[in-house]
Amino acid sequence: MKFSEFEFDPRLQEGIEASNYVEATPIQEQVIPLILQGKDLIASAQTGTGKTAAFLLPLVHKILTLKTDPDAITSLVIVPTRELAIQIQNHLEGLSYFTSISSIAVYGGNDGSAFLQEKKALSSVQIWLFVPQA
Repeated sequence: MKFSEFEFDPRLQEGIEASNYVEATPIQEQVIPLILQGKDLIASAQTGTGKTAAFLLPLVHKILTLKTDPDAITSLVIVPTRELAIQIQNHLEGLSYFTSISSIAVYGGNDGSAFLQEKKALSSVQIWLFVPQA
């Protein structure tokens, strides 16, 4: 299945194409339609099969197409490690490049300058990627 068949918002589709995504992986093909329908699910697949895009693409599409306050936090993604938060943040930045969506990865252990940047961004981002302290 091609990504164009999902009929994502054109701004998101532009990010998909810029990321050189053409064909959906099996996990993406199975879960994206369910997430777009608002269904809850748990999915499992091997590393490198496209799980991150499988949940980010419908999330970004919904943010772009639903009527929400543009300054409101619309999503919170909780992940177990700082590295995964950074990886997802980078992936999200690429996919949402042609949109007005903003996001931030929030985790401890940074220096003071990073904290000031996070503090400023927290009041204006729409998607938070959060790593809880163990």
